[in-house]
Amino acid sequence: MTTYDLPTREFLEVLTSVLGPAEKSTIALHEPNIGDHEHKMVAECLSSGWVSSVGEFITRFENQLSKITGAKHVIAVVNGTCALHLALHSVGINPGDEVIIPSLSFVATANAVAHCGAIPHFADSDLTTLGLDPTALRKHLGSVATRRGDDLINTKTGRRIGAIVPMHTFGHPMQIDELILVAKEFGLPIVEDAAESLGSCVGKKHTGTFGRCGILSFNGNKTITTGGGGAILTDDESLAKKIRHLATTAKLAHDWEFLHDQTAFNYRMPNLNAALGCAQLDRLDEFLRHKRNLANKYDKALQNSGSFEFVGEPKGTTSNYWLNTFRLTNPNLAMRNELLTASRAKGYLCRPAWNLLHQLPMYENSPRAELPVAQILLSSLINVPSSANLGS
Repeated sequence: MTTYDLPTREFLEVLTSVLGPAEKSTIALHEPNIGDHEHKMVAECLSSGWVSSVGEFITRFENQLSKITGAKHVIAVVNGTCALHLALHSVGINPGDEVIIPSLSFVATANAVAHCGAIPHFADSDLTTLGLDPTALRKHLGSVATRRGDDLINTKTGRRIGAIVPMHTFGHPMQIDELILVAKEFGLPIVEDAAESLGSCVGKKHTGTFGRCGILSFNGNKTITTGGGGAILTDDESLAKKIRHLATTAKLAHDWEFLHDQTAFNYRMPNLNAALGCAQLDRLDEFLRHKRNLANKYDKALQNSGSFEFVGEPKGTTSNYWLNTFRLTNPNLAMRNELLTASRAKGYLCRPAWNLLHQLPMYENSPRAELPVAQILLSSLINVPSSANLGS
């Protein structure tokens, strides 16, 4: 029998008290909840014969998302990475530009920048929200950037800084109101990476609707899934038309001619995926309620802990609690790894935060600010099982 030290024993006891034992099976980090409603709606789509890039479920899905998020325009696409790539391309990010992103994020945030031929410029995170830190960013931009006509130039590289991409980490809204002030001060558009935060709000305003545009993801491990899918949100009608046109191979309307007026993308969401998404959105309130119940159980179980604290929603926000997160009171990478090894051996499929993006080989030479908080978070955060069914 394995003997563990105190933090590891406490970690396993909390997981067992909330989730029950998992020795004879595994408890996934996050898995989809698919029921009869989803089967019925997907079968309806199959029966219609319209399973690809045209069909009524795409329009229905976009309209449902518009109602839920408050965005005036929604364009459904094949996944969140493509959504962010297309959003950045459409707001004018060009090859050679730099785009401000947090180093603590999933690799897709940086990859979408690179797909534009642009360069990620890494910024630090906030210890409380886990998202990009506006105060630290203001200080950093003040030291490395200068105006040259209409452009903001990185004086160290000579490149244009074209946009800021904040990410709402694990579903927790970052300090978007404060970031808007920084963006206005330096003349930069905001493109929100809200891939993880469907159902999260600042006040009553949904994440992904604060900037020029925002994106969502519906991968199989997200709060709702379309199997694979994403969406772009915007209130800008002309931008929405541009995005939809570019997502649809820039094809001009005609009864039979294949007329295309730009080099564009085939990023359209299939009707079959949208059908699954419509059924999932019908159950979104149920999922969010169960995920909040689970978060409350974790939070309560950690109330008297000396080794961990629960990462709760930032003040003034509502989080979807996509991934529940424990924070080591004393950041320690070796201890974090021991906790992950022990919990997975017991069948709890916990995971760490992502490796910091500036440390990946393809981005290690990219420009960056000082990143002390991101390093702390890397050594202290652990995601624990968060599926909606665990909170039912």
